[in-house]
Amino acid sequence: MTPFENFSFFFYLLIPLVPAILLGGIGASAKVRATWVFLSTLGMLLLIGRPLIVLIQIVAYLIFQWLIVRIYLSYRLKTLEKNRADVFYLGIFLSILPLVVVKLNPSFIELGFWQTVIGFLGISYLTFRSVGIIIEIRDGLIKEVKVVDFISFLLFFPTLASGPIDRYRRFVADLHKPLSRQDYGELAITGMDLIFRGFLYKFIIAYLINKYWLDPLNHSFGFLPTLNYMYAYGLYLFFDFAGYSAFAVGVSYLLGIKTPINFDKPFISKNIKDFWNRWHISLSFWFRDYIYMRFVLDSAKKKRFSNRYTASYVGYFLLFGIMGVWHGTQPQYVLYGLYHAGLMIGFDYLDRKNKTRKFWGTGPIWDLLAVVVTFNFVMFGFLIFSGRLV
Repeated sequence: MTPFENFSFFFYLLIPLVPAILLGGIGASAKVRATWVFLSTLGMLLLIGRPLIVLIQIVAYLIFQWLIVRIYLSYRLKTLEKNRADVFYLGIFLSILPLVVVKLNPSFIELGFWQTVIGFLGISYLTFRSVGIIIEIRDGLIKEVKVVDFISFLLFFPTLASGPIDRYRRFVADLHKPLSRQDYGELAITGMDLIFRGFLYKFIIAYLINKYWLDPLNHSFGFLPTLNYMYAYGLYLFFDFAGYSAFAVGVSYLLGIKTPINFDKPFISKNIKDFWNRWHISLSFWFRDYIYMRFVLDSAKKKRFSNRYTASYVGYFLLFGIMGVWHGTQPQYVLYGLYHAGLMIGFDYLDRKNKTRKFWGTGPIWDLLAVVVTFNFVMFGFLIFSGRLV
């Protein structure tokens, strides 16, 4: 069962949430709440991991990732002065290997009487979490990973299928943080507000856009229908995904975990950089911190490029190229990544030129124009992403 996909899921959701609310309401200790998060995660996994073959794959994946993390952590703790790049890259390669197999070759395997696709819903997001742990172990930021905390983090059921992507240290800090009744009450109120927002976004606005605007355009082609489809698809994508994310964050809050928000009014962005600070925030920040910044800093250290802007621009192509392929290897996803890399480079270049030539002004009118321009560039990117142009 896909989390938050239909109303029946919310009925089952009462099983972990009612005790969590009661525990928070009586001011239960952090240890008791953390235990309930762990048990809830295992219990909901039995519901989400259906049919049985999916559950088997998830458990196998969990064991595989746990072994990689434990072996690499043991290596780092024994060799504090050494930080061999080849061992680190081997750990990263092994961690992402199952995802690479799924993305490049979604072939079929047979187990007994079952036949299923290798992989399961949410494997991408679980991989990001595992790789993030390995990177922070390498940086010396994580010196201990307990198996119960690892399972609670990696398989945390509200964010299992489609994020947001949390960071291990932040999650564990929340998991073991004492909460007074007042502290939990504030979290619960915010969580309920987010859940109601999720119902509005996903089950009302997204549903209406899909039924009365997007779906009728699926068989209409030409310039004007495609232009109309571009806006319909972009808005549907936002409200559907933002609705899911609101559910995930809201339920997390009710469990005492402040999962980071994923969307922050992205359609009022004044430029493409601002957009990526507001859209799918956990994903864009993950790529920024672990890929883009590391590439740029390493390039500066090794003097790969004579011009620092070149390093930044190559970094953008690397970042958005990987992001595009992460969505899938189909042409529309690769083009989507390259398109946004081009937008980022174009904006950076024009922004620097504007500081001397002043061809773009300031003030409310200019800000409104910037929002309109950015919105349309973003919508065209969603049209590429939809596959309608390919």
